[in-house]
Amino acid sequence: MNQRILSIEYIRGLAMLGVVGIHTGSELLSNPQANIHLFAVLEIVSRFSVPIFFFVSAFSLFRQYPLDGPFDAGRFYKRRFVRVLFPYLAGSVLYMLHYSWLTGDWSIWYPILVYQFFGFGMASYQLYFLVILLWFYLLMPLWRSWVRTILHRPTVWLGLLFAGQIAFNYYSSYKLRPNSGLFYLDLLIQYRMSWWLVHYLFLFLFGAVFAVRYEEIMAWLRRCRQQVSLFFFLSLGLLLAHYYYLLLVRHYSLEQSVNTVHQLSPGGMLYTLAACLYLMQRFDGPLPFPLQSALNSIGRHSYGIFWIHTLFIHYFSQGLTALSWSMTVPVTVLFYAATVLSSLGAVRLWLAARRYLFSQQEG
Repeated sequence: MNQRILSIEYIRGLAMLGVVGIHTGSELLSNPQANIHLFAVLEIVSRFSVPIFFFVSAFSLFRQYPLDGPFDAGRFYKRRFVRVLFPYLAGSVLYMLHYSWLTGDWSIWYPILVYQFFGFGMASYQLYFLVILLWFYLLMPLWRSWVRTILHRPTVWLGLLFAGQIAFNYYSSYKLRPNSGLFYLDLLIQYRMSWWLVHYLFLFLFGAVFAVRYEEIMAWLRRCRQQVSLFFFLSLGLLLAHYYYLLLVRHYSLEQSVNTVHQLSPGGMLYTLAACLYLMQRFDGPLPFPLQSALNSIGRHSYGIFWIHTLFIHYFSQGLTALSWSMTVPVTVLFYAATVLSSLGAVRLWLAARRYLFSQQEG
């Protein structure tokens, strides 16, 4: 069961491209005359990119640690925390030092703020993903037990979980406010999107069930190709329609629109579910070699790209400011391509240098 599933690698690569797109979209907001359609591609079409990583993570975990096999919790925690927790702590410190060095602001090192920076992934705006992932890792025995229960009646359980997820995320996104009057409780509520794993619980458990029932679900997807494709494009169409409605009819700003039509909105959750099914089906067959090669390379290096791409975005943005260039369509496309290629190149260079140093030590 531990064999490599190429479609997961391709999804990981595509999702990483989407994450860079979302962060490029944030830079596009610096242009008051930003192209609303390009913004839609970067911020709405790619909206599945972050949540689908929880599906992919669970899928990979449950393929690597099958339910019918032994589970050594101590070894699991050691491997996962060495790979994620230590880099998260070290990387957060480096990002915080980078910020303080650039701005001269050392107040973030006061104890109360340090706790917030580490607890909520505030050292850099992409790091909240690792905080949530670490919570999922910590509760892995619970997920294994729950997945065993789900497998008795998967359709019923997953249907109930998805409905509950929609309701919970709607309340958390649009209704819940940090106004209890208790400082620490309000702090937890204020930054709930950066640590509360419940927002992504359905996707994680769905990824786990998909991994366990992989052959069965893939057989169903192959039989229902047209329906799955229709589901995906309809869900994308609904999300885009909501975005354009807010923008053109309700006269929301671009930022207000994307903060409403986000990944945890009902439409966003439906779109991510459709993307999971559609991409697993679409990447099941052969792909054109250039696309296959690109997605495979980015997928294999996605963890490194995740860490480094925000630095390239920062410095490229500084460069555009120095040149007095605004984020027009050509500049934005170039900005995006430069960020992806520079991040991939930096990661590959780092890995090559590390291999060389290790070979020299062994020699």
